Amino acid sequence: MTIGQRIAQKRKEQGLSQEALGDRLGISRQSIYKWESDAALPEIEKLVSLSRLFGVSVGWLLGVEEDAPPETAAPEEAAPERGGELTEAQLQMVEEIAGRYIAAQPPPKKSAWDKWSVRILFAMCGAMLGILVGISGSVKRLDGKYDSLQSYVSSVTDSVNNRIDGVSQQVESVWKAQNDLTADYGVEIISTNYKESRILFDVYAVPKTYVEDMKIRFYSDNGAGGRNSVEGVPLGTKFSATVVSALTDDITISAEFLYPDGTRQTQVLDAYEGLYSESLPYVDVTHDNLSTDALAEPCLFTIPAPNQSPVRYIGITRVETGGAAIRELRVGLFKNQKLVAWAQPCEKPEDFLGKWDYEFYSLPNLQERLAPGDTLCFAAVLTDEYDRVTICPGFLCTLDESGETLLHQATGFSPSTCGPEGWQFE
Repeated sequence: MTIGQRIAQKRKEQGLSQEALGDRLGISRQSIYKWESDAALPEIEKLVSLSRLFGVSVGWLLGVEEDAPPETAAPEEAAPERGGELTEAQLQMVEEIAGRYIAAQPPPKKSAWDKWSVRILFAMCGAMLGILVGISGSVKRLDGKYDSLQSYVSSVTDSVNNRIDGVSQQVESVWKAQNDLTADYGVEIISTNYKESRILFDVYAVPKTYVEDMKIRFYSDNGAGGRNSVEGVPLGTKFSATVVSALTDDITISAEFLYPDGTRQTQVLDAYEGLYSESLPYVDVTHDNLSTDALAEPCLFTIPAPNQSPVRYIGITRVETGGAAIRELRVGLFKNQKLVAWAQPCEKPEDFLGKWDYEFYSLPNLQERLAPGDTLCFAAVLTDEYDRVTICPGFLCTLDESGETLLHQATGFSPSTCGPEGWQFE
């Protein structure tokens, strides 16, 4: 996998959007997109931040080592050798990092910048080696063991980051200047039609190299196989248009440059993640009666539970999303995502001591026969003002093989996967 693919994999495993990851790192969503599409490389400071956030090593992100905790080194192995020299393992790590950084750069077009690009890259690698040698020479003999090689690499990286950050930025600027097709461009959302589930973008591009009679065609890809295009209207050397796309969680806007000699070149202008999910209303679901105590006997779930009071509750908290308003809210108990019974609004239970301001719902008395592996889940079914249906599940419980224990787990659902598909609630 490339560095970008590794970042994307770990981001999705942690349920983060590109925008959310950017917020945590203090950078823009566009920067995350460029990393994941291998259009740019993270600075070393950001690689360290990513490794800490994802719980992996910098070496794994760079593809130079497997994602497994390294064995703790003995003091003489962990500490740098005396005399200011790097150990063989440290030299190999530096060579791998430098090699991966150079290999990740796409072959640039031949230009006057070529010699300077190579010089800058070698200067950066030389600076890294020189700084590491200087640091290793000043490090005193360690009294104990390093917790792991990762902690050592992180500490060294933190020390040298400020010294080489400017060099890496120069490299990225040179690479970008050689490969961008545009001198300027912009993408802006101008309107969203939730009823028709479509979104409009105002886009423009100024080609870096303008040729008489050239054209630019703008495209929107919605991530589900849908694609729309429109030809840009020229005003001098600037081309602009309004592009429509289906409202999804994965939208990419690009420009295709068409030259009079038949040459075509394409550049991605921007990408948007989570626009559909962010437009949906959402509620948090909490409850107190999906527990092993609710099993009257093996494989028999009951409400009320045998040793609990008859009044049980489901609490609903509405979450402000900035999207559509809720027109209808229903709450129910689901077995294997199939409705068992609807709950009804009720007053706050007398035995509820929490401080949260819930909307309370209660279920009728019931008994439901289960089989090992069956799941139970309280979920809210929302219909918004545009007739879109969303499922907001609470925690999932699975009956174990003995039939005597309900195991709690996260649902694994997210707003982007909580459409009505796969749920039976009618």
